[in-house]
Amino acid sequence: PTDGEVDSEVTIAYKPQYIVSNFEGSVSDFLYMNAPSFGSKIFESEIMKPLSLDDMLDKPVKGLSGGELQRLAIAATLSKDAEIYLFDEPTAFLDVEQRLIAARVIRKMVESRNAASLIVDHDIVFIDYISDRAMVFNGTPGLNGHASKPTDLRNAMNEFLGNLNITFRRDKETKRPRVNKLDSYKDREQKEKGEYYYLSD
Repeated sequence: PTDGEVDSEVTIAYKPQYIVSNFEGSVSDFLYMNAPSFGSKIFESEIMKPLSLDDMLDKPVKGLSGGELQRLAIAATLSKDAEIYLFDEPTAFLDVEQRLIAARVIRKMVESRNAASLIVDHDIVFIDYISDRAMVFNGTPGLNGHASKPTDLRNAMNEFLGNLNITFRRDKETKRPRVNKLDSYKDREQKEKGEYYYLSD
């Protein structure tokens, strides 16, 4: 950043984008060493069970799949008591249902601690499900960039999707965002209203 200040007293829990599985030991060993609330009833009911970690406690960390490793990293991050939770691409390697479960777990744990979370991800359904506000990044990779101020999700998504010339609608059955076919009736209708994000009900 070119300006701004950072409060060094803020406690942060961070899940990085790239996770390396070089830990010597089981999932249980890893959680015992890296997850402060591991063993508590809250960790078991609110984090471990929803993320399906109980079935892999005896597995060696080095043998975990990408999705298993991602769920373990999310759990370890959420086990910490922090004021800000930073998640860099928490949906990587997760299937659609696991992504929505992860969104519910993250949101519930962050809200229950009256904390804040900053999440970077490319999955629009996940962002739609988990976010109250969003920032849109534009620019040329490696040269320059601009980040919008945090704004409500509708305005941020309208800006983002408008830049891509794509419109979304809500699926009638699943209620998940779906891309409209380019130049379809719905696509044209939403663009005329300036609503690239799905129309509110």
